[in-house]
Amino acid sequence: MGINHWPVSERPREKLLNMGPATLSDAELLAIFLRTGVTGKSAIDLARDLLIEFSSLRELLEADRKTFCRAKGLGDAKYSQLQATLELCRRYLKSSLERSDALSSPADTRAFLTTQLRQHPHEVFACLFLDNKHRVIAYEELFRGTIDAASVHPREVVKRSLHHNASALILAHNHPSGVTDPSQADQQITLHLQEALALIDIKVLDHFIIGDGEALSLAEQGLI
Repeated sequence: MGINHWPVSERPREKLLNMGPATLSDAELLAIFLRTGVTGKSAIDLARDLLIEFSSLRELLEADRKTFCRAKGLGDAKYSQLQATLELCRRYLKSSLERSDALSSPADTRAFLTTQLRQHPHEVFACLFLDNKHRVIAYEELFRGTIDAASVHPREVVKRSLHHNASALILAHNHPSGVTDPSQADQQITLHLQEALALIDIKVLDHFIIGDGEALSLAEQGLI
């Protein structure tokens, strides 16, 4: 039986409008995104099958184009729609962060950095460049590959900081393993950058490690 034949209170779209998006399950939200099902399956049945096939909502949202389009009921149109939606989310988070003091909005900072870095299959080191009121000037991904003290070059970070006329920085990198425990190399990188940037009177405010779950803050851990 199609969703249109369900009681109004049980239809995902109507439930969202009446009760808010937070009340919907992953399958119900995904069904709204899919809009239609396939032969013999409603949109919500298809959504449930996809969540089982991909193991989780995150795996589905982060699937590459080939893997995503191979699933029944999906294709290039849905993949394009999803990528546009995810990019809108990233831009919204960036816009929210730019309107506020990054230090007074730790949740926004974490959310923005997580959306930017968590999906990468390899390590990426990035910087949030801030003005003297700790508002975001720019976000840049500077180094890729195995992130260690040898591969993160302080001179390049200094160069980009001067280019943006930054007064402070927030550093970030991802751990593709999903484990956010800071390594010795993570702490060495932070120290080297603090020392280099202090010479031009730029302060490192924090260093976030992005993995599964909540991003870890070295400042909150007492490591900065």
